[in-house]
Amino acid sequence: MIWPEAGGLNRKLKCDKLPSLKNMDRLSLQAEERKILGKKVKNLRKDGKLPGHVFGKGLETEHVSVDGKTFLKTFKEAGETGLIDLKIGAEKVRPVMVREVQYDPVSGEPIHIDFYQVNLAQKVKVPVPLVLVGEQPESVHLGETIVLQTLNELEVEALPTDLIEKIEVDITSLKNIDDAIIVGQLSYDRSKLAIHTPAEEIVVKLAPAVTAEMEKLLEEQAAEAAAVAAEAAPGVEGEAAEAGAPPAGGEGEEAAEGAVVEEKPEGVEQPSEGEENKKEASK
Repeated sequence: MIWPEAGGLNRKLKCDKLPSLKNMDRLSLQAEERKILGKKVKNLRKDGKLPGHVFGKGLETEHVSVDGKTFLKTFKEAGETGLIDLKIGAEKVRPVMVREVQYDPVSGEPIHIDFYQVNLAQKVKVPVPLVLVGEQPESVHLGETIVLQTLNELEVEALPTDLIEKIEVDITSLKNIDDAIIVGQLSYDRSKLAIHTPAEEIVVKLAPAVTAEMEKLLEEQAAEAAAVAAEAAPGVEGEAAEAGAPPAGGEGEEAAEGAVVEEKPEGVEQPSEGEENKKEASK
């Protein structure tokens, strides 16, 4: 079992799956110049189009619209790091990346797109997913350990044409508890990509299924429960006695029904029924 740890870079993009491209081939997407602005863009959405704009460093923002279904298909292939040739009208072509997609909070459908126009000669910084590959150790299948991924993505700096879709992390080497893979051990082309995360930062490690802190907490909870049960036991017996509950063995049942029991003195012979009658007659 693989457990991602909370935290990491805050993604603005939402993509159903990782890009399927081995190398970052250029995709193309047709767009149209958009004259409709503001609240009126809802009419575009009714026609199946998505509003967006193209921006870049030192560039004037362009307002565009694209076909919604075509964009989603392209976005699934390009992901967060893929270059797209955005063809605006019949003449303009802009090398862009999808910087942000805004979604309707109720329906979850995309409602607006931010395209970032890149300079192919200048490096950009983008988040690249870290994907675990390889066989998990037997201890994971036995429920003794878990594979804990502490980094889900890294910010990579590279030329737009050198960007990659993902970095694979082989976990086959994880055998014992506390075995880990750090950033410095990742495999990627260091001549093209720069990662500024400290090399000693842990990407993934093999951790016990139940940590020492968790075991201690469970033991404390069990001890507290036992103490509460022990304190409650004498109180229950006392309450039963006050309520007139009979002792074990059924003794006291007749007294509870109102019968009177006389105790006979020891060593004194009690007269028989005949003797009692003679005494009465002589009187």
